[in-house]
Amino acid sequence: MKTKIAETVLVVLVFVALAGAQDTMKKPAAPKPAVSPSQALLDNWNYVAHKLIAMAEDFPEDKYDFKPVPAERSFAEQLLHAANASYFFVNPAMGLKPPAEEDPKRDQYKTKAAIVEFVKKAFADGAAAIKQKGDKGLNDLMVDPFENQQVRLSDMAWGLIEHSGEHYGQLVVYYRVAGLVPPESRPKK
Repeated sequence: MKTKIAETVLVVLVFVALAGAQDTMKKPAAPKPAVSPSQALLDNWNYVAHKLIAMAEDFPEDKYDFKPVPAERSFAEQLLHAANASYFFVNPAMGLKPPAEEDPKRDQYKTKAAIVEFVKKAFADGAAAIKQKGDKGLNDLMVDPFENQQVRLSDMAWGLIEHSGEHYGQLVVYYRVAGLVPPESRPKK
């Protein structure tokens, strides 16, 4: 009889423990709602901007004219090219003509500080244009000057995010060839 009581008590305790465990297990939270298309674009625009700005600020100024091979753009020229490309979205979004040239001249931006300022401004101008246009305005059409085809403003911006990401990858190689570690690859503090 004592054994049966002990078994019953044990079974009850197991059920109580399991019931308590179920109560303490949290149900997964409902997923957050999707962000708007313009917010998704802005988040990605700012993400690549953050990485390029971090590189512009971090890379030693005495290596700004470094090229892995002579046929390539220098580190500074890569930054200027990537940042200036944003104006192929920004200018049409704001009712202006796209830039006349893809690459600003290095002698226009003689110092690291001048290049950092240009990179920050170019991406800030892009972020401002995305915010100003919003979901509806980003569906406006523009002519892609490289393809001579109508595209949505948002499509141009997404393309330039990709373009900036490609130049980010090239700049990572510049870091590595120069014996440096890119900011994004360093251990987080």
